Amino acid sequence: MEALNDDLQRRARRRAFIRAHHPDLGGDAAVFVAGLAAFDEPVAPGASRRVRVTVVRRRPLLVRLLRILARHRRPARVR
Repeated sequence: MEALNDDLQRRARRRAFIRAHHPDLGGDAAVFVAGLAAFDEPVAPGASRRVRVTVVRRRPLLVRLLRILARHRRPARVR
């Protein structure tokens, strides 16, 4: 039970760090990546490291609009 509480506290600290230092909210990108790397370090010796940082490139506007139009569906004619 104590391990579960430690994990929940660790996740809460990680989320608080993300809220405080996220680059989209004015934080420094280098500090953000370094902080996430520190949070993602294995807690036990010999444990494998999980990479949890994912960088998503924003698509150009035309591509985003075409994807929206491709997903748009007409309402059903029969109710």
